[in-house]
Amino acid sequence: MIRLAVRCARVARHIGTAAVLSMLLVSGAAFAEGSFAEARNIIADMQRIVTPNGVQETFAARIGGIDQWISVRGRDRNNPVLLFVHGGPASPAMPVAWTFQRPWEEYFTVVQWDQRAAGKTYQANDPDEVAPTIRIERFVADTLEVIDLLRARYGKRKVILVGHSWGTIIALQAAIERPKWIHAYIGIGQVISVNENERIGYEYALSTARAEGNDVAVRELEAIAPYPGEAPLTRERIIQQRKWAQHYGGLSAYRNDSTYYFRAPRLSPEYGAEDVAAIDKGNVLTLGRILEQWMAVDFRQVKEVAFPVVMFLGRHDYTTPSEPTAQWLQQVSAPAKRAVWFEDSSHLIPIEEPGKVLMTLVQHVRPLAETRPGE
Repeated sequence: MIRLAVRCARVARHIGTAAVLSMLLVSGAAFAEGSFAEARNIIADMQRIVTPNGVQETFAARIGGIDQWISVRGRDRNNPVLLFVHGGPASPAMPVAWTFQRPWEEYFTVVQWDQRAAGKTYQANDPDEVAPTIRIERFVADTLEVIDLLRARYGKRKVILVGHSWGTIIALQAAIERPKWIHAYIGIGQVISVNENERIGYEYALSTARAEGNDVAVRELEAIAPYPGEAPLTRERIIQQRKWAQHYGGLSAYRNDSTYYFRAPRLSPEYGAEDVAAIDKGNVLTLGRILEQWMAVDFRQVKEVAFPVVMFLGRHDYTTPSEPTAQWLQQVSAPAKRAVWFEDSSHLIPIEEPGKVLMTLVQHVRPLAETRPGE
């Protein structure tokens, strides 16, 4: 649930990306609202897949009884398929993928999927009809349907499954249910126990605020104690915890806000203005409906899995703290397992340390994909 507190508490300011700024400045154009369309066109042209055996397509598929949007990009269809299951819920990675994904596409066919109530999928369906279906088990079933669609469409028996944040909850469960479809599972900002994550994030924010003498933060955090506590957790209390945990770098390492991340969709070649606006609408639709189930998530009882596991661990992540994941990985039995620590990252690892992410995917993940034809 990355977007929850940050969008409520952050101060909007004008931030562009260095690459796009330089392009526009060279042509003498000012980087203003009216230039976003031009910037998107430049990025789209730069990222166009032109290799003879490449794939670049965005389409809607009937998944779980509704139309759900999928983007597929890669320079060689023979590469393994990698499905990225985004966070939130309802915080799609498709509109920010342009910031980190292009190098991945040389080694994988990368799939971004807007889950139910997220982004382009929110736009494609009646929210009132989707609302009653917002349940973890439905998201897991959707994930399996997407994997099966990819297997059939691209002639693969297995996929590499990547979960991020909220997406790790549904992706890990999907892998547990269909291990024969999975080359490897990669968790980024993995959720093992939501209750434990909330406790650790709260304690970090409160101790840091006290050490800095931040009386406002201490007062606001103490007002929600004990946290998370035994009573049902409310959206308002989560927002208060997230506000300060993320202020102290718990979302982006060494930053007190992540405005760059939340503004990135405005430059996405995949997204128009209405799609961007739908992101917040999806958050509103999902959060209250998923909260009770979300708080009950706990994978600590899972002692064995039938697929390789690689965990990307942000050293400064206090949105989904890494230590419970590291402990779980030590005790779980798997055909292969690896923990990779990202020392200068918090929760947004693919954007914060893109070079190390690429090297890890190529060196440690791609070899886990079988190389026989059709795999």
